Amino acid sequence: MRIGIIKKALALLTFGVTSLTLNAQSVVLDDFEALKGWELLKSEAFEGRISLEPGKTGNAIRFDYDFTRGMGFGGIQKWFPLDIPDNYEFTFWIKAESPSNTLEIKFIDESGHNVWWVNKRNYEFPTEWTQVRIRNRHVTFAWGPTTDRVLRRADRIEFTVASFVGGKGTIWIDDLRFEKLPPRPETYPKPIATASSSRRNQGAGLVLDDNKNTSWQSRNTRNQHFMLDFGTRREFGGIHIDWLQDHQAGKFSVFTSNDAVNWHKSHTITGNLTDASFVRMPETEARYLRIDLSEGKSRRSFGIENLNILDIKESQTVSDFLIYKARHAPEGDYPRQFLEQAVYWTATGVNNDLREALICEDGQVEVDKGLFSIEPMLRIGTRIYNWNNVSASQSLSFPKETGRLDFTPTVTWNLDDVTFVTGITAFGEANVNSRLNIGYYLKNNSTEPKDIELFLLIRPYQVNPYYQFLNFPGGAGVINSIHEVRPGKISVDDKTLYSLRPYDMFAATTFDQGSLVDFIRTNTLPRQSSVTDPHGLGNGVIKYNIRLEPGEETQFFVVVPFHTKLLENENITNEQVAREFEEVAAYWRSRFDHISFNLPASANRIINTYKANLFYILINRDFAGIQPGSRSYERSWIRDGSLTSSALLKSGITPEVREFIEWFTPYQYESGKVPCVVDFRGPDPVPQHDSPGQLIFLIKEYFDYTKDTTFLRTKNHNILKAVRYMEYLIAQRSTDHFRLGNDSIRAYYGIVPESISHEGYSAHPMHSYWDNFFVMKGLKDAVEVQRILGNTVEYEHIKRVRDTFRVNLYNSIRLAMQTRNIDFIPGCVELGDFDPTSTTIAIWPANEMQNLPRPEFYNTFDRYLQFFRDRRDGKLEWSNYTPYETRAIGTFIFKGKPEIAHELTEFFLDDLRPQGWYHWAEVVWREYRIPRFIGDMPHTWVGSDFINAVRSKFVFEDELNGTLNLGAGLRQDWIDYPKGISVENLPTHFGEISYAVKKHNQSYTFSIQGNVQLPQNGIRIRNFNGSRLPVKVTINGHETRNFTNNEIAVDVFPAEVVIYY
Repeated sequence: MRIGIIKKALALLTFGVTSLTLNAQSVVLDDFEALKGWELLKSEAFEGRISLEPGKTGNAIRFDYDFTRGMGFGGIQKWFPLDIPDNYEFTFWIKAESPSNTLEIKFIDESGHNVWWVNKRNYEFPTEWTQVRIRNRHVTFAWGPTTDRVLRRADRIEFTVASFVGGKGTIWIDDLRFEKLPPRPETYPKPIATASSSRRNQGAGLVLDDNKNTSWQSRNTRNQHFMLDFGTRREFGGIHIDWLQDHQAGKFSVFTSNDAVNWHKSHTITGNLTDASFVRMPETEARYLRIDLSEGKSRRSFGIENLNILDIKESQTVSDFLIYKARHAPEGDYPRQFLEQAVYWTATGVNNDLREALICEDGQVEVDKGLFSIEPMLRIGTRIYNWNNVSASQSLSFPKETGRLDFTPTVTWNLDDVTFVTGITAFGEANVNSRLNIGYYLKNNSTEPKDIELFLLIRPYQVNPYYQFLNFPGGAGVINSIHEVRPGKISVDDKTLYSLRPYDMFAATTFDQGSLVDFIRTNTLPRQSSVTDPHGLGNGVIKYNIRLEPGEETQFFVVVPFHTKLLENENITNEQVAREFEEVAAYWRSRFDHISFNLPASANRIINTYKANLFYILINRDFAGIQPGSRSYERSWIRDGSLTSSALLKSGITPEVREFIEWFTPYQYESGKVPCVVDFRGPDPVPQHDSPGQLIFLIKEYFDYTKDTTFLRTKNHNILKAVRYMEYLIAQRSTDHFRLGNDSIRAYYGIVPESISHEGYSAHPMHSYWDNFFVMKGLKDAVEVQRILGNTVEYEHIKRVRDTFRVNLYNSIRLAMQTRNIDFIPGCVELGDFDPTSTTIAIWPANEMQNLPRPEFYNTFDRYLQFFRDRRDGKLEWSNYTPYETRAIGTFIFKGKPEIAHELTEFFLDDLRPQGWYHWAEVVWREYRIPRFIGDMPHTWVGSDFINAVRSKFVFEDELNGTLNLGAGLRQDWIDYPKGISVENLPTHFGEISYAVKKHNQSYTFSIQGNVQLPQNGIRIRNFNGSRLPVKVTINGHETRNFTNNEIAVDVFPAEVVIYY
């Protein structure tokens, strides 16, 4: 291992065998006078080249890149064995001609498995030489198996560019340095405060005593300043000034210096109207701070009560800064997230539209991704109402709860005998003229007139919270400019808001002018209707004065175009938008009422969740791409998409699945490799070996529900290419090394190589059985497709591959269990890990339950059940789980354990957050308000898992036994319901089926109808009436003996089955 260090600092270094020991405070790691030691690393669909060119000083490394298919990554890496101290700084110079892709600076240990990084997403590369400084606070753990997440040693340094927008570019890097810094003190000495002048007993030092009853006050307002000497250079993140009332500076400038001679102007604040000023100064390091004051509100003097210095971490991001500011404001003045409380939300949009709006449980509406939101506040009398002091509930009906799903996300506030409702929907043609419609409803429930001031705050805050960091960071949004074009029409950057009710006032403010809520609270809103904010933190507020007589109600709407700056018709009325709310609700109901569930009220939450998640699946779609989320997960995985497509097909929704197949299949590589994910940049080349099997499953599943042989034939080339690629993968583990090795080695024989498709293995790729069961499913379906199409040669070949693979798969599982000494089915070969949520896919969709080894199959889910009950009953500590566990509902149905499935169903439904929107995030945290990453919300792969699992309660296909199974998860109170129950128009592989159940004293009539071609081995009624053994069964009036306590065989159709007990 060699270190390319050429400059004079070389003399200051001492080399060890494997590490660089720093005897000096600063060293040059590489001055890039030569390329020696730098390796080019790249993914598929990435072209890169490195060379030398004149740099900042001497030469620099030039890195040319091209994302040939939109996605991927590439970079340069070199060995730099370094022991990392507690406090340090890396620096380098950079310039580029590049679109805003992601720059990653990685620090990698000797194993190559543990990675720390600085991840600059959507990085605006400088076009001139700019120095980048990396301190220890900037470096975070990225991935790897280590449990110590602190960077203590780096053996390699890597500069990588990853696709954010794709394209091509050139990056130059020069003068890579490392400096060991003194330990950062836990506390700094108290600063020394001085001022240009002070009144008696009001000296400068009083601003540091944290006492609101003391203050510094200048003698006059001419040429005044205030200064702090920290005694040493220190890092800080900004300042917070509490002004003496009526003595604030209308304008002030902030300077920093290390010698009190040479000063750097950091900020100038103008138009200050507030008693508290917050100045963000990220990454500041200085010994001296000076504030020059002018334009005093008082002509006599300036005054400061307290001055707080922000910690460096309190302004590292704009969201950090807003958290600090919210902490120093009355609760409710800022959205809940900035008080570091978890917040929950949902989405609306138009089917296949690129744009979705969010509404949170508190009524805040984010009009578009990453921009700004509209938040309501009310004043009745002297009291201001916001999310913090009202009783809020959520539903999918606007403006009133109707007992049915209108698919209109709504938040209702109950306060002071007034009901206030916010609801959202989207209307128009997707990706052309669609728009967000926001409805507001007020009702006076009292016997006295009510005078209400309604404020709609337009602020640069996302609903998507700051702790949502993946792919698209939440928290702070942006408003650069906001102005009133005319009454009722407000421009916010590239968006326009239209208020369809005349309002009484509009005001706009900059961040530096002060808190918008303070202005509302004190009736001091500035008389200005247009501002430009240099920080991108502008504010606006619409004020409505509304008088409601006893029992009176009113509603109005605000609309925001998604894709255009202006409305096509600016004469839109409240009445028109009210009709659009009804039209949209009717459209969604028509899409999801194909299946009719006629069940007692105890089933409402299940069916509402089923249908609501169909709505969210189509909302999350972008064009034809099926996506699990609209923010963090706004990408199309074949994994999520195939299983979500199955949920749609089971619900009678087929066009969107065909569109998804048509859109996704062209991204398959010529080798047959299937990309794990596709987004606007193109296919992601990261290998994930579940993908080819999932593509085959998707195409075959579409055929099973549509019987469209013509379409199947057009996609068979994609199937055959995917099979060829799976054969290529299998061959890599079919060599003599794996065939003839010891048991630990032979456990890998004949399966596919390691990958990270299972998220539990993102730290390090594993030979996961998740991958291999999807390979199994893909091969099985490919065989069936060739049989259907009459392709004899391909059929025989793939059948042999399938049969050989099945033998090797179960040998692998057996050896993995044996060598790891476990009695359950593991998640992967290497770890022998317990992962029943992953193992569920062996049962569905792989349909391998009968082939799974016994008793290990039973042990796996018995152990899971014990864990589930202990967690539910508070017998073990836990912090979070992923609702992918809802898959286990179906597993227990298939196992003939419906009562356990009901237990699971109720537990998971209790974690809908909030209950009235009927959806989950990807992660459920035990502590309801803990602000932690939750994936995305609504997370529609989770939602589709629930749909697929719940559907098995009513009907499922048994591929291995060739039967169609009915009623396997009908609850006892359902079948005993006096009015009877029915489920109509259930799509299956064999056609649409309907059935009804009615109890008569000691018997039940189970009537089966529809348009079904009987499967090979007929229909089975499963797990009926608690799996009690009937005393007699008749089918269409004829007695049959073909039944057990667990199933009743029905070999005719239609059928009226009478079951006697």
